[in-house]
Amino acid sequence: MKRKYFGTDGIRGKVGAAPITPDFVMRLGYAAGKVLAQVSHQESNRPTVLIGKDTRISGYMLEAALQAGFAAAGVDVVLAGPMPTPAIAYLTRALRLNAGVVISASHNPFDDNGIKFFSAQGTKLPDQVELEIEANLELEMHCVPSEKLGKARRLDDAPGRYIEFCKSSFPNELDLRGLKIVVDCAHGAAYHIAPHVLHELGAEVIAIGNQPNGININDQVGATDTAALSQAVQHHHADLGIALDGDADRLMMTDATGRVYNGDELLYLMATDRLAQGSLSGVVGTLMTNMALEVAFEELGVPFARAKVGDRYVLELMRERGWILGGEGSGHLLCLDQHSTGDGIISALQVLSALRRHNKTLPEFFTGISMFPQALVNVRVVAGTDWQKNAAMVADKALVEAELGKNGRVLIRASGTEPLIRVMVEARQDELAQQMAKRLAAHLSGV
Repeated sequence: MKRKYFGTDGIRGKVGAAPITPDFVMRLGYAAGKVLAQVSHQESNRPTVLIGKDTRISGYMLEAALQAGFAAAGVDVVLAGPMPTPAIAYLTRALRLNAGVVISASHNPFDDNGIKFFSAQGTKLPDQVELEIEANLELEMHCVPSEKLGKARRLDDAPGRYIEFCKSSFPNELDLRGLKIVVDCAHGAAYHIAPHVLHELGAEVIAIGNQPNGININDQVGATDTAALSQAVQHHHADLGIALDGDADRLMMTDATGRVYNGDELLYLMATDRLAQGSLSGVVGTLMTNMALEVAFEELGVPFARAKVGDRYVLELMRERGWILGGEGSGHLLCLDQHSTGDGIISALQVLSALRRHNKTLPEFFTGISMFPQALVNVRVVAGTDWQKNAAMVADKALVEAELGKNGRVLIRASGTEPLIRVMVEARQDELAQQMAKRLAAHLSGV
């Protein structure tokens, strides 16, 4: 059965337009509450969910709507306030709650928002549970008797709990003393978290993107726009920089020169560090993962597998293979021995611990590997557009693949979070990759 509302990362859209409206979100809370009440193992107690959000101004409205829906279904709510998405996953598990909910559109502009759910184990909900919630959305909304209505309370120490959890992922025998680090919080959910984690581990911290006002989230800052981080690192003569996105589940880093390292490169670094420690059984990437990693892992004798694009699919394949390390170039990195979901702060700490353990800088970790140039063109289309019905594009894709042979590849896919077709071409020469990506994307002009 096809999902109507849930995409690869929850339900997302423009605020005020369906489905991101107060009435729909209230019904969503009610529908989710009814499903949770059915699957709750705590028969003697009513289900309890944790709600967190990023710093978007619309979060206040959607939080109130969700809370009302859950209360009407007889579900208690714990409000965490602005917190990173992975923090809600952790706190849901740590507090033994039935589910966690995050109000966030991650890296999207401020006037988008979304709702994503975590299970009691701190993982994304299985497809079947999302389908059950969608089925309940079609039913008429009722209210439980007054004596059974849900209640709400605030979790005042949520930031402190999560800061300690992040620090616990960094080896006790190491510290960050002597390092000057710029951290860009994207004016998002980690603005009051990430700087404290790094400072308490001993680093000298310069924080940017840490003044959220409700509408500046991801605006020329963060993991999706690293120019500000690169400039700040050079200006402050820092050793490196860390960029998170609006909900802090993505990571990009820079070295002292301001050169940006994406998720693929950071995944390679973490993999080689774990290989040196004898704790690497395999690595999961995605269809978008740079070919250079596949070549390098083959030379190192490390099993490598590609999942569909989206961290939920990376996680599914990791579990299927029994591997603990995976990620994607966008900066979603998963270390299942540290957390149940992708976490930008914890991923940064894994990179920093590797640098400390091997006494290397970021550039020194990449002397043996060069990434293949990738050209990515995002074409905005009408929602639901199927590029595979474009006969000219399908034919031209086959021609491009024949021209590239074993020296590159083509990937065309629809975004799971936005009305975009993403055209990616990888080749050994950047100019060739750019040329062919634009050539293919041209078939979608006017769509």
